[in-house]
Amino acid sequence: MKCLVVDDSALTRRILVNTLRAIGFTTVLEAGDAHSAIAQCAPDLDIIVTDWNMPGMTGVELVRSIRSTPELAGIPVLLVTARNVKDDVVEAVDAGVSGYVVKPFTPDSLRRRIDELLHPPARGTGTDG
Repeated sequence: MKCLVVDDSALTRRILVNTLRAIGFTTVLEAGDAHSAIAQCAPDLDIIVTDWNMPGMTGVELVRSIRSTPELAGIPVLLVTARNVKDDVVEAVDAGVSGYVVKPFTPDSLRRRIDELLHPPARGTGTDG
């Protein structure tokens, strides 16, 4: 599996990269800003994990750029951020983010959220009666 991690903090990138490798990603690309991330975006990515607050272009602006590019639009994008107010979540969802994880996170919570994005439950498998 292949992932792109986007964060201006080298320490946060290292934590994310190590966690992603531990949960089975064989290729983890890194970008220190959204502009560098755009240059590395490719249709073969399984997921993009990005921070919100970055200089030059925010993570939400990155999501909008990805969603406006047809060959990239279907890649799940997980926003990992310290921003946790309702208006921020709504803005991220409106931009097209696939999922949202609030910092600080645990490796297990990150793994669960990624699993949910990459392996959503099948529709119609509930026990409605």
